[in-house]
Amino acid sequence: MPLDTVATTSTDLKTPVEMLYKWEQECPDTVYLRQPLNGQVSDFTWLTVSTQARKVAAQLRAMNLEPGSRICIFSKNCAEWFITDLGIMLAGHVSVPIFATAGAETISYVLNHADVKLMFVGRMDNYAQSLSYIPDGVPTVSFPYPELNIGTSWSDYMDIAPISDNPVPDLDDLMTIIYTSGSTGQPKGVMHSYKTINWAASACLDDLAVSAADRVMSYLPLAHITERVIVELASFYSGMQISFVESLETFNRDVVAHRPTLFVSVPRLWTKFQMGILAKMPQKKLNILLSIPILNNVIKKKIVSALGIDQARLWASGSAPLAPPVIKWFERLGVKISEGWGMTENSAFGTASVPYRSDKVGFIGKAYNGVDIRISDEGEIQVKAPCNMLGYYLEPEKTAETFTEDGYLRTGDKGEIDADGYVKITGRLKEIFKTSKGKYVVPAPIEGKILENTNVEQVCVTGNNLPQPIALMVMSEEAAKLSEDDLTTSLTATLEKVNAGLESHMKLDHVVVLKDEWTIDNGLLTPTLKVKRHVLEQQFSDIIATEFKQKVVFVG
Repeated sequence: MPLDTVATTSTDLKTPVEMLYKWEQECPDTVYLRQPLNGQVSDFTWLTVSTQARKVAAQLRAMNLEPGSRICIFSKNCAEWFITDLGIMLAGHVSVPIFATAGAETISYVLNHADVKLMFVGRMDNYAQSLSYIPDGVPTVSFPYPELNIGTSWSDYMDIAPISDNPVPDLDDLMTIIYTSGSTGQPKGVMHSYKTINWAASACLDDLAVSAADRVMSYLPLAHITERVIVELASFYSGMQISFVESLETFNRDVVAHRPTLFVSVPRLWTKFQMGILAKMPQKKLNILLSIPILNNVIKKKIVSALGIDQARLWASGSAPLAPPVIKWFERLGVKISEGWGMTENSAFGTASVPYRSDKVGFIGKAYNGVDIRISDEGEIQVKAPCNMLGYYLEPEKTAETFTEDGYLRTGDKGEIDADGYVKITGRLKEIFKTSKGKYVVPAPIEGKILENTNVEQVCVTGNNLPQPIALMVMSEEAAKLSEDDLTTSLTATLEKVNAGLESHMKLDHVVVLKDEWTIDNGLLTPTLKVKRHVLEQQFSDIIATEFKQKVVFVG
């Protein structure tokens, strides 16, 4: 789409703090944030949020830091995350989020690379482990959670008069440095100004029809661009109500309690939902019940209501491709999952499949209003929009490599655009590998076909310098209850079906079933639940290189 169709121009774009001033004046007593803790929910009004954010700003001002100093937030999503982010903006500094699941090496790298002056520490899955990763000598402030016993307490930090003035940052000022989750190598610090990232947050309101009447769950990492833009920052512009999740164990309880009207997730969680439903109601029984007219709607309503997403008017998935069969499976339940695409480098604002179209499943949607997308001669998706990053922090050479001479962002995704303007990703340029026969293989489409077998929960197609590619995979919890003979039969049928549709050099030689799940904790998934392909290939290099006679191999 041409850039002259931008809905929100830089001249009328407001900063998040200007929106805070609006809400604290117009609806100070309206509940904005809802934070569950020990089964009890604490409500934060706009006035509460603004008052606490102003106190954070007062403390930061008292430090007499240079304007634009980097301030870190190291925490899972919570009310204090939002409050601190606003306080950093009010004080004229730059936020640097770190994933709550980050390891010692990543934390140390980011703190040093960004020259962080202060670190706010909050909710974690493993407090003892995560706190041990913080280097000695780093000034810290702890959010008000019982397990935190580091640095200045939140109650002491809040013991100060809030600032009373209303500073307004320049739109061209640097607002945040978001370090990529690093599926390969060291993370890069993506710089976004108030203009770049908030243009996306403001513009998405029109495309997704978001308003103050909406309710949203904030549970995907705020250190990641998608949650930051379409949940946190978008909430400043829309006034929508945000509720957090207390823990993984209370996830369903918290979603059911909030009944979100917009529900955004990632493929890994959508497939978990699917498998959880099938564990209670096998596919054959579900098919029968959905085929009975009188029971059809009752069953669908019961299932979706149990997930807590029955009042949603928009369901979405991003971060990685969601297998089309999974989307179609949910469509039968009335849950129409719209895929979207974006990167840290373009504020997660590229394309969206909104409104949902069943005939476009497998596509990542059309370009948002104001976003210009093209396919290069090499087949790469390239994008230009006001939300493109300023560049990589302290890395001008990498920045220059990432942009074309005419200002388009090189995304690294291969793709195509159909006659209706819908974009399809066909693979990652860096993930394409070459077999020993000198033939190139694009793994993503093959992986998508394998995932049509609901026994398979995770898969990685690999085979650099092998005669033929192979697939590493992990079974679902339900599939793990089956015998090896039953799984062999199922996977053999899948292998034959997948290979039948592939060119000879792409046909899989065999599949390897690994025992242990790939997780963030064991280093095989990024914080946004993408497979760290290079780590997986390195860790299982001996297995990958082994020649097996069987078509289905069980290891571990």
